[in-house]
Amino acid sequence: MAFLTDIEIAQQTKLKHIKEIAKTAGIEEDNLEYYGKNKAKIDLSILKDESRKNGKLILVTAITPTPAGEGKTTTTIGLADGLKRIGKNVMVALREPSLGPVFGVKGGAAGGGYAQVVPMEDINLHFTGDFHAIGAANNLLAAMLDNHIQQGNKLGIDVRKITWKRCVDMNDRQLRFIVNGLGGKANGVPREDGFDITVASEIMAVLCLANSITDLKTRLSKIIVGYNYNDEPVTCGDLNAQGAMTALLKDAIKPNLVQTLEGTPALVHGGPFANIAHGCNSVIATKMALKLGDYVVTEAGFGADLGAEKFFDIKCRMANLVPSAVVLVATIRALKMHGGLDKKALNEENLEALKKGIPNLLRHLSNVKNVYKLPCVVAINQFPTDTQKETDFIIEECKKLGVNVCLSTVWAEGGKGGETLAKEVVRLCEEEKGDFTFSYEDTDGIEEKITKVVQKVYGGKGVVITPTAKKQIARLTELGFGSCPICVAKTQYSFSDDPTKLGAPENFEVTIKNVKVSAGAGFIVVLTGDIMTMPGLPKVPSAEKIDVDEDGKITGLF
Repeated sequence: MAFLTDIEIAQQTKLKHIKEIAKTAGIEEDNLEYYGKNKAKIDLSILKDESRKNGKLILVTAITPTPAGEGKTTTTIGLADGLKRIGKNVMVALREPSLGPVFGVKGGAAGGGYAQVVPMEDINLHFTGDFHAIGAANNLLAAMLDNHIQQGNKLGIDVRKITWKRCVDMNDRQLRFIVNGLGGKANGVPREDGFDITVASEIMAVLCLANSITDLKTRLSKIIVGYNYNDEPVTCGDLNAQGAMTALLKDAIKPNLVQTLEGTPALVHGGPFANIAHGCNSVIATKMALKLGDYVVTEAGFGADLGAEKFFDIKCRMANLVPSAVVLVATIRALKMHGGLDKKALNEENLEALKKGIPNLLRHLSNVKNVYKLPCVVAINQFPTDTQKETDFIIEECKKLGVNVCLSTVWAEGGKGGETLAKEVVRLCEEEKGDFTFSYEDTDGIEEKITKVVQKVYGGKGVVITPTAKKQIARLTELGFGSCPICVAKTQYSFSDDPTKLGAPENFEVTIKNVKVSAGAGFIVVLTGDIMTMPGLPKVPSAEKIDVDEDGKITGLF
């Protein structure tokens, strides 16, 4: 039997006019800005409506990622559709995809199978232009910075200490390291430079953490672009760039309304890197969804040690959000990989590999319940090759932690395959009250915050901080950034900083190589290795398979 591709499923679905979706969500037409028939931006005035009571926030996270796949976004969308099917007023809030992965190796990021947000081609490509606006604001700041130096450098900016890069939303390794300003005095000051991918721009993180246009402008003004000859930070505000940058972003800050295949309202907005930034959709979209739905389903990037940790310790802390429940997504296939099984052998029953791999799931579960003190359910994203013995084993192991397991078939069945999970999520929200807490306090020092995350969330024994990083921590503390939350950038493939250590490694130390501040976003970035902020394309990029016919119909997108 031939399966339809994601794009074929999406294109066969008759979409409702976005006006109908808005009506379902309780959004009046005066608050809509149409982008065609199937997309709209929502005016921020809804956030000020005191008559709207906030709904319950549900985070979907996952075990440590493997090449076998986990299906976090698909589960998020399917759960929202499942909640709708059992009669709940629900909104889903997701990140926008970057063009880099779409044309690279990963493909689209709008769900899969019969659990998708649509129109998937638009969402995966230009959408409503948010990323283009972010790139333009980023590059305006870069142009104003270099122009200031060219026009006399009144601020005394040291060209060897410029930290601000240009960006483009494409995987282009050729731009990682460049020399610019060549060609003589009229063409600028020669210096080494480089590009980041747009989702890695601090402006993306700033937009996604801002509460309003005024807050956005204030945050932009705090962005550090480099240092002067006295080693003092030079900011966007020093260059008087924040007003023009905010003008470029005035529409991008408004959330985008789309729909799932089953007509559930979805806000898709923002998309910060899940490593050097916090990897969640915008605070504004989440808060707006909470005003519109009794239940709001959202997700965070990578596994729970990165995505959920940053969602809790950065986003929830800054935005005063309190989650009601957590869904932890796993697949039996992925857990067997954590148990050391080769990808080619995953279709066969193997309880031994599952026993070796399940500690990964149990550690993530324990973190949610015991570190962050939130009710949790495990969603097993089912595959046809899963056996009853394997499923029963996971159910019994999770029961020991007081956590129920729900089988999810949303990829094949859409919302129908998420009804059991939806009922358990409602039960958790109504019956099991959490006592939400963070993994560290604002008053902890930078080094203490790092140590707490490594020990309490990763399960490591401690940290090794290089002399360079120690100096950076001391300097950032001196500059007044010691109270900021931390954003640890490490491999997503392990609890440790070594991607080869699968499962739930113990007695490891995490080496901190560099520590820098994203002053506009308001967090400290802690680098444990060489994190790539400009990816490259693979040998055979997905772009080679994408085409469009005479009628404008796209094929091969995913």
